[in-house]
Amino acid sequence: MKFSRRHFLGALGGAALPAFVRAASDELRPDMAEFAARVSEANKLDEGRVRAVLSEAEFQPAILRAMAAPGTARPWRDFRSSYLNHTRIDGGVRFWTENEDVVARASAFYEVAQEVIVAILGVETVYGRVTGNYRVLDALATLSFEREARSDYFQRELEQFLLLVHDGILDHTTVKGSYAGAMGWPQFMPTSMRTYAVDFDRDGRIDLWNSPADIVASVGNYFQTFGWKHGADVALRASVTDPQAAADLVSAGIKPAANQAQLASGGVQTERPLGDGELGALMMFEGDSGPEYWLGLDNFYVITRYNRSQNYALAVWQLAEAIRDKKGGAKA
Repeated sequence: MKFSRRHFLGALGGAALPAFVRAASDELRPDMAEFAARVSEANKLDEGRVRAVLSEAEFQPAILRAMAAPGTARPWRDFRSSYLNHTRIDGGVRFWTENEDVVARASAFYEVAQEVIVAILGVETVYGRVTGNYRVLDALATLSFEREARSDYFQRELEQFLLLVHDGILDHTTVKGSYAGAMGWPQFMPTSMRTYAVDFDRDGRIDLWNSPADIVASVGNYFQTFGWKHGADVALRASVTDPQAAADLVSAGIKPAANQAQLASGGVQTERPLGDGELGALMMFEGDSGPEYWLGLDNFYVITRYNRSQNYALAVWQLAEAIRDKKGGAKA
């Protein structure tokens, strides 16, 4: 019998269910068999091997529940306290101090602020303490075939994961990550791992779990690729005299598109005026005392290429500032 989504969600109170196979045989479900054939042909992989790997995947109902309530969806006032805390600030200072040379070298090579590289690791995994407990194979298969939303995206990630397995970079039976399939200290999805991860310590392998050099350089490479501007501001605190007039600017999204004249016409003032050709994106956050406005600049938008949540990006930047200030370093 082929498992239906109804059977899947209701069974065993959330425990993992058997692999993605028909109960009466070792054949894959039709949708997975079609996927196996397609990716095998496209990448010149052995279809039998691909099917064998996929047959080991197990349903994980808890993953669907986690995806339904992402942590970044919380109001900023609640989100901020989870990431701007002593654990992440002190941990960032400690990690940076213990790996001063490699952080400095990666920052110089990729021209990305040291404190931002460190803060990403703090927000993502508390410097390697929380890298995820789900088998990546299970996470990606569950989201590819048991969840309609963004299933195409997760199938692409599953395809890239199979290539990492084929290339001997990952062991599909043991590698663990987040409920979305993100891996290592930087929490790279398989596509990001294949595209941006680097062997910075030149030991012949990429290790995002145990090599500080590979970890920090991979983050630096990611940010450089998406256009980080070395030495430029990330965000400016803003005030709004007429919230209704500024609403159109807020609704325009997080990609910088407003110039100084447009901000002024919307009643927006920032801690410094924008320069010629400089653009910003006005954002409103739910602060402790009501609406809180920030103007995100190009570097803020780059942070959102790591995670599209504006809460996430502001947390990374503010954590970076706090770590740098406590360590006593100059702005990079």
